[in-house]
Amino acid sequence: MSDDRLIVALDVPNALEGLKMAETLGDTVSFYKIGLGMLTTGGLALANELKAEKGKRIFLDMKLFDIGATVEAAVRGLAQFDLDFLTVHGDPHVIRAAKEGAAGSNMKILGVTILTSLDRGDLDDCLIRDGAVPDLVVDRAGRALDAGADGIIASPQEAAAIRALPESDGRLIVTPGVRPIGAELGDQKRVATPLSAISDGADHVVVGRPIRDAKDRKAAAEAILSELATAGHNRA
Repeated sequence: MSDDRLIVALDVPNALEGLKMAETLGDTVSFYKIGLGMLTTGGLALANELKAEKGKRIFLDMKLFDIGATVEAAVRGLAQFDLDFLTVHGDPHVIRAAKEGAAGSNMKILGVTILTSLDRGDLDDCLIRDGAVPDLVVDRAGRALDAGADGIIASPQEAAAIRALPESDGRLIVTPGVRPIGAELGDQKRVATPLSAISDGADHVVVGRPIRDAKDRKAAAEAILSELATAGHNRA
């Protein structure tokens, strides 16, 4: 049983632990996220091994942000690895540069709106303009899509509003901050269940700790897949 709407976050200390987790999950999971935290401990090597040798899809979650020329160069280098998704910040100049860097590859550029670990108080601390978080997320999503993003990273609580944007037609919505019923929230503040996220317009849900920290990781993944099976099929 496998469904690539479920992306499992390999939020572990190093590539060896990541490979061990992927081997434990086996054919149950077909799509993995490798984040910035593993970049210096073999993350790119693991991404290549899972892609080339295990046939898995890979989401490289780097959340790149810099001047356009630097983003373009970084994305061009990453595009050579034939990965599936790459995140950059959703600022229009970053999206445009990333798309230039990814030209000629199949790697999808996903724009980050507002991190799912942040709430209005956090945005105030960062001097982000006034406004409700969902409204700011939708605004940033629309600007990123207008700039050419292949999709958007947003919390599941904003998925329906982003899916309602005309610019979202044919684009991806990927939602971290997904927690099965009864799971601990950890540092996430804007969460929803896998089923509700997909029902509200997400194409993929990212799940990390509820699987990583489970006594039986494979059973935890299978339970989420069973839940997703009731939600129909992918849009994009």
